[in-house]
Amino acid sequence: MLPAPTTPFPLLVALRRVVALCLCVLLSLTLSACGGAQPSQKVLLSALGLQIDLTQRSIADALQLSSAEGMPQVSRVRVESQQPLTIGGSKGLHLTGRFDWRLPGDPIRVDSAFDLYLQRGERGQSWRLARPSGSSDGTTQDWIIDPLPIA
Repeated sequence: MLPAPTTPFPLLVALRRVVALCLCVLLSLTLSACGGAQPSQKVLLSALGLQIDLTQRSIADALQLSSAEGMPQVSRVRVESQQPLTIGGSKGLHLTGRFDWRLPGDPIRVDSAFDLYLQRGERGQSWRLARPSGSSDGTTQDWIIDPLPIA
């Protein structure tokens, strides 16, 4: 029978365990801090639906046509990039990616790219759709901010 291995440096083993525990705690705090900055899937679906609806209405108004009734159905959102930025003095995000959507009553589902700006609420608990609208002074971006529909 072989003798049980002995640890020549019990203090070193204890120190390694403490360091590993500290790294685990630091990593979990870092990951949870990042999680609050990203909008949920529900927010993305709502923002994309609103953006499509506003675009459809704008086109219909310009062409003097009646706009489609009801919100478009949005699904399968795939975010490809996310960049923080300031929108109207508040924190915001610029997101790009792809999503599937279809108009109410239309059986055809379309896969499209998206370019979306979201402004963070004052307390960091909500999001708003932000749309660039040019620049009134030639140096800063102006924004049209729309609240997301309540589901």
